[in-house]
Amino acid sequence: NVMATEFDGVIGIDLGTTFSCVAVLLHDTIDVIPNDQGNRTTPSRVAFVNGQTLVGDAAMNASLRHPKQVVFDAKRMIGRKWGDKDMQKDCAVWPFGVEQQRGGDKTGVEIVVDPNTAAPADDEDVERYPVKRLAPEQVSATLLRYLKGCAERHLGKQVKRAVITVPAYFNDAQRERTRAAGKIAGLEVLRIVNEPTAAALAYGLDKRPALSSGDEEDARNILVFDFGGGTFDVSIISVDNGAFVVVGTAGHTHLGGQDIDAKLTKYLMEEVKRRHKVDVS
Repeated sequence: NVMATEFDGVIGIDLGTTFSCVAVLLHDTIDVIPNDQGNRTTPSRVAFVNGQTLVGDAAMNASLRHPKQVVFDAKRMIGRKWGDKDMQKDCAVWPFGVEQQRGGDKTGVEIVVDPNTAAPADDEDVERYPVKRLAPEQVSATLLRYLKGCAERHLGKQVKRAVITVPAYFNDAQRERTRAAGKIAGLEVLRIVNEPTAAALAYGLDKRPALSSGDEEDARNILVFDFGGGTFDVSIISVDNGAFVVVGTAGHTHLGGQDIDAKLTKYLMEEVKRRHKVDVS
C-alpha cells in the first residue's frame, strides 16, 4: 500500500480568504499541487448540502443553487470576537447564519448551516439532516483536510506535517485557531508563517547577496504588497543574514478582489434600476 508510506517532507499551505493552494518542495523545485479538478488553486468554500460535505470547486458550483448552505470567508471569522464591529457588518451580508458562540467563553462566533435544501412540507419522505453549528476553525480544517488529501494523492504518500501562512496582522488568537484547524485536519503544523515573509521567500530574496550580507543598508528592507481576494496588506520586511523580520504591517481587511466585485455589482444593479426601472437584486 503506497499510501501507508509517510512523506518525510513538509507541505506548505496558503490558506486564503477566497482561494487556497498547497505546494511541496521536490528535487529542489516548488511543485504547486493540483486539486481533483486539475486546478492549482482551490476556492476557500465548504458546502453542507443534504448530508454531503462539498469542498472547493464542488462547493463553488453549489453556490448558485444552494447559497445558504455554502460557507466562505472563514478566514475573516477565525479567532475573532462576536462583538467586533466588522464582524457584525459581515454577518449582515453572509447568506449563511453566524451567531454568538454558545460554548466556551461565549465571546467567539459560530457558523450555523441548515443542510436541508427542501422545506419540511415539500416532501415528508425526504430525510432531514440536523443543523450544523461550526466554529470557523472547523470550516478551515475541512478545507485543510481536502488540500492534505490532494497532496497525498499527488505524492502517493501520507502527509503529516505542514506550514500554513497567515496575514502579518493576525493576532495570537487568530494564529492559535489556525494552528488548531491544522490539528483537526490531521496535520502537525510546524510553523505559522507570515504571508509577506512567504512571498519574500518565494522570490528568493533571502538568497540575494546584497540583502543577505547586509552590504547595502537600504537594500535590507523590502516592501511587500499583498493584494488578495479578501484583504490588502502592505508589510516592510527586514533581512538579516537570510532571516526575515516583519518590521511593520498595515492594510485593509475588507479591500480584496471580492470586495471590489461586490462594489461593482452594487453599482451596476443601481444603474440598471435607475435607467431601466428594473430591480435585478
